[in-house]
Amino acid sequence: MRLIISLTLFLPLLLGAASSERQFTGWTDFHGFTRSTNSNGEVEWLSPKTKCRPADEFIPSWNADLAPDGWLRVELRAFHGSQPTKFYDLGHWSRNPESHPRESIKNQKDIDGNVDTDTLQLSAPADAIQFKLTLGATANAARLKLLGLSATDTRTPEKERASLRSVWGKSPLAVPQRSQLSYADGGAWCSPTTTSMLLAFWSDKLERPELNFDVPEVAHSIYDTTWKGTGNWAFNMAFAGGQPGMRAYVTRFNDVREIEEWIAAGYPVGLSIDHNRLRNRQSQGPSGHLVVCVGFERNGDVTINNPGSLHEMQKTFARERLIDAWAYSKNTVYLIYPEGAKLPTDKFGHWTIGRAK
Repeated sequence: MRLIISLTLFLPLLLGAASSERQFTGWTDFHGFTRSTNSNGEVEWLSPKTKCRPADEFIPSWNADLAPDGWLRVELRAFHGSQPTKFYDLGHWSRNPESHPRESIKNQKDIDGNVDTDTLQLSAPADAIQFKLTLGATANAARLKLLGLSATDTRTPEKERASLRSVWGKSPLAVPQRSQLSYADGGAWCSPTTTSMLLAFWSDKLERPELNFDVPEVAHSIYDTTWKGTGNWAFNMAFAGGQPGMRAYVTRFNDVREIEEWIAAGYPVGLSIDHNRLRNRQSQGPSGHLVVCVGFERNGDVTINNPGSLHEMQKTFARERLIDAWAYSKNTVYLIYPEGAKLPTDKFGHWTIGRAK
């Protein structure tokens, strides 16, 4: 098996400007990983033990260029001081699910934590993590472009900061509008529709028509056979970030101010929200949903492309309504952009990938 590795290791920049209960760690250089072959002939990569701020929820992301018969298993363990948890299985990803299932893994709960589809939820905050990646023995080539991890201390909510009013009232970003309801099977396709819209934006921007995927193609490419759906956050980003020259990952922001910073820089952002809260229908119970933020009105209200609407897909919602709906996912976002893009200044370490200082 030939494994082609790209460069640059990033450990989170723990900036002194302010503390945050959220952080993102991303690797694009894997020279610090140890490599071995297991009894099944599969290649395993073990990351260094990596310090993090205290956190009890972890969401992985990976971008890989796999061979047609290639597959990847992503596992993670956490440390409480020197004491490790077991390795939790955070997903099996493959180009061809007919040969290798593309699936999340159920029934992993123990005293230390549990995996909820794409998220490791610990019983107590950890202060370090370690990845283990396994690549199938039959794969003849693989290029791992990115391995990322969003970490959150759910015990401490973030405080809303002052708005970036300079972005208010600007024209919305030209993100193509698409509805999941345009398709017979699309009732639960908000996530692949959001991913499709974000890739279509970059298709237009970069003049790369091959990035313009129809929603059913994205839905088929990210379908989680265990969860029996298309809402697996990591799988959506694995598909988008697997496209040549593209990067995609899940992370969590502090507040709407960080969305404003991305919009000001010209980058749309996928938001995981509670659709019923957004529409002021809390009595109906939670309803997880994905939308694309494209801009802000003059009064700071938020303009989104809502795949859950069949007509008038671009709508504006009161700022406070969006904040409440977004809090349902602890401010989870999809970030998709070209490799090498100049990103907004990352004050708290929520999205930067670069060389360790």
